Amino acid sequence: MRLSQRATIAAQAYLEGNKSNIDIYDDIRIRHLQTLPNEKEVIYPVDGKKKLPLIEFDKSLPESFFSEIFGEQYAELKQGEYYYTGLLFHDLQGDFIVVLSATDLYGFGKLDNLRNTLILAFFISMVFIFILGNYFAKQALSPISKIIKEVNSIRAENLSQRLDISNGKDELAQLAITFNNMLDRLQISFDLQNNFINNASHELRNPLTAILGQTEIALYKKRDDLEYKSILKNIEREASRLDFLVNGLLKLAQTDFESKGFLIEPIRLDEMILNIKKNLDVAIINNKIELDFEGMPDNEAAITVMGSESLLKVALGNILENACKFSNNRKVSVKITSDTNTVMLNIKDSGIGIPEDELKNIFEPFFRASNVRDIKGFGFGLPLAYRIIKMHSGEIRYVSQIDLGTLVKIKLPNKKITNS
Repeated sequence: MRLSQRATIAAQAYLEGNKSNIDIYDDIRIRHLQTLPNEKEVIYPVDGKKKLPLIEFDKSLPESFFSEIFGEQYAELKQGEYYYTGLLFHDLQGDFIVVLSATDLYGFGKLDNLRNTLILAFFISMVFIFILGNYFAKQALSPISKIIKEVNSIRAENLSQRLDISNGKDELAQLAITFNNMLDRLQISFDLQNNFINNASHELRNPLTAILGQTEIALYKKRDDLEYKSILKNIEREASRLDFLVNGLLKLAQTDFESKGFLIEPIRLDEMILNIKKNLDVAIINNKIELDFEGMPDNEAAITVMGSESLLKVALGNILENACKFSNNRKVSVKITSDTNTVMLNIKDSGIGIPEDELKNIFEPFFRASNVRDIKGFGFGLPLAYRIIKMHSGEIRYVSQIDLGTLVKIKLPNKKITNS
């Protein structure tokens, strides 16, 4: 802009042909106008109509620069460090092109300052970004570090410890909740394992103690035949009890494995229930088991399951025996139904029921509800039945109310779905 204005003033001063104007312009430029660095003024007489120079143009400048001046009467050019401004003037003396050139040291200085400022700002911003990024990264990762530290501090002896959940909405809080849920399950497993070991030790220790005690009594002094027979009967009774416990534990251990090795065969569930009832009629003479087969389908495959007949007979026999035992031989109804994929067996009794808060533990070995402690038993029947039914890809669920009875719902996949 300054170069253009200077070119206009110079043209007016020189082309008016007045010596005094030229002197005045030079004086004003020296005193009041800041001289541009390496400023140079050149005036070329030209033929404006033919667009031809009357003297030779500067060959260092491109022809397009002068062509633009002829066409637009004004042109600008940057070549190297020099800026050029050209103007076409028409005067009484003829047509002239005024070319004013100069270097923009001030602009270059500004650019250098801007470059240095940008470089400095870049490095300063990088330092601030590093510091702030490190700070915010620590703030963002500190909850994760806290969770890791808390998880690493949890051992078997302090398994009841839980992770702190300050905010239940973000992902880290959900992670802490998931860890806490996992710890809940682990603690339940540990507690059940400890209870199993304690109960098993207690149940096994009692008959062993009785056997050892009776043996010591027999060996303490010489006795007559009747006393020896009485002691041997006591030993036999406790040994039988111990044998029953060991066999129960072995059966539980067997059901922890897959069904490989067991004979898998088709089993009609109605026929199995009839056989179990016959056996219970002998073992529990005054039982009141009532069978309801009215809802059974005509298709035999719909009530046929694939599995081990001996294991399923143990499982269902234990459940029916418990129904009779804990209902004091009141009515026990057994109903078989089916749908497309499953055979359903409902066993309902009118017994003493199971406390609601204890239902979750009934499938654990040696567990016995608090209201059946005076009824003979070891707590093997339901855990064994549960594992056998699970081995056969089935489901078992207990619904019970105190003094109103218990409903057992069993689902097993039928032969059709098993084969597919």
